[in-house]
Amino acid sequence: MTKRVVVAVTGASGVVYSIRLVEVLRAAGCDVHLSISANAVPVLQRELGLSVDVDRFRLEMLDLDRRPSDPRVDRLRGAAGRPELPDPPDVGTRAQPGVVRYHHYADFMAPIASGSFLTDGMVICPCSSSTLSAIVHGSGTNLIHRAAEVHLKERRKLILVPRETPLSLVQLDNLRRAAEAGAVILPAMPGFYHGAGTIGDLIDFVVARVCDQLAVPNELIRRWGT
Repeated sequence: MTKRVVVAVTGASGVVYSIRLVEVLRAAGCDVHLSISANAVPVLQRELGLSVDVDRFRLEMLDLDRRPSDPRVDRLRGAAGRPELPDPPDVGTRAQPGVVRYHHYADFMAPIASGSFLTDGMVICPCSSSTLSAIVHGSGTNLIHRAAEVHLKERRKLILVPRETPLSLVQLDNLRRAAEAGAVILPAMPGFYHGAGTIGDLIDFVVARVCDQLAVPNELIRRWGT
């Protein structure tokens, strides 16, 4: 059965993780329900040179699999534009790639706003501190907050990928609250024991750990003991 995964991108640094995650989930045959917050738009532009219009969104705006040469992207890829970001992954069990369905962050009529819409999990990657706070305090104001609350109340997998350092006591307490409510706290903290040699390897480490939580088979990293 096709896995159905909600992916939300919010206004924190590390949007490259979300782009790679969508690539991998599609390649694995998952159907992705994507939502992008307003605050994520300038981060996508600044970090990856991507011009995303959340009101007139087209999937081509994310340049999945093959992003054009851009100075900001080149810094992630390596010197002189060396393609350090990995090639499109071959990680799935079916030939047909998954479908990406987009939902505007203000659309509370979207299917992911309801607990009756079944999913295999939700990932907020990256997860901003304000998004975290809205979720744990029940003060949501957009579809991303609502979808996260749905996953908690339905006892479905909710994976939060914060990328912030250092962390204040307020942030730490909010992370604790989220964990107590049932969320998986998966910080964007790449490991190095798998023989990382490029930035792409470090990105894939985090994405692989997210996929493991979703039970999505992948061979993005060399695993410990292998």
